[in-house]
Amino acid sequence: MKSQILISTAAAAILSACANMGAFSSTQSVDIKFAGAINGQPFACGQSYANVGTTKSTITPSDFRLYVSEVKLVRKDGTTVPVQLAQDGIWQYQNVALIDFENGSGPCRNGTTATNTSVRGIVPSGEYTGLEVTVGVPFALNHQDPTVAPSPLNSTAMFWNWQGGYKFIKFDTSSSGVSDQKPAAPNAMGPVTRYSVHLGSTMCAGTSKTQPPQACQSPNRMTVRFDGFDLAKGVVVADMGAVLSQANVDVNAQGTSPGCMSFPKDADCPPVMGALGLAYDGVPAASSQRFLIAK
Repeated sequence: MKSQILISTAAAAILSACANMGAFSSTQSVDIKFAGAINGQPFACGQSYANVGTTKSTITPSDFRLYVSEVKLVRKDGTTVPVQLAQDGIWQYQNVALIDFENGSGPCRNGTTATNTSVRGIVPSGEYTGLEVTVGVPFALNHQDPTVAPSPLNSTAMFWNWQGGYKFIKFDTSSSGVSDQKPAAPNAMGPVTRYSVHLGSTMCAGTSKTQPPQACQSPNRMTVRFDGFDLAKGVVVADMGAVLSQANVDVNAQGTSPGCMSFPKDADCPPVMGALGLAYDGVPAASSQRFLIAK
């Protein structure tokens, strides 16, 4: 009788182990890689890039970061499966991840030394043929106090204010071009002009500037889907050269912030927002986005 009990106990243990193995194998990890670029050339702090914008200027970037969220994989039948992000306490929180290409060196000295170029998580085991990703922070997480928010939503450099929320894309650069319409600012590299692309939600209605809004007329989140994306080898390239291809990085519209900050009535914004595939100032986007490219 005792031997029968031992055999039964051992069998139960084996069955339990097999069940646990089955549960473990029912999911698979994913590591989706991102890369920054300017006109197809890898992004690097301190690197200069020629032939940018309508004036074919040379630019030297000083920041390049973006938030991505609601990452999903696409099955053969076209249905999507959300990626459950690893909650690493640094780069990923809930369904949001911060992609950070700058390393705090040279002209990027106002950034951080740490970088992050991937989104990590798990999905149910299966065969996936595509990827869907949103550039931006979901509304429920977008309007809060970054000083008490969990990382990576605690970056004050990536935050505007309670009403606008976070900068979904933060790209800052200097340009070699100098124009009469925008006086040059001297620095260690000589006379330069400044140009930025800060994408975020605008026209957000709230009771006060220190209270979260109820809604935003221009959410400015962009969702991109890649069919035929190879999870093992594929890379999502964020190319700011493509975004700036129809912009004049040497001239700033009078009375506005340098470059495009997403706000209405800025003459610098239409070519930028159009390249991001977003409507701007009541005008629908004329074409699909050119910012994210699958390689």
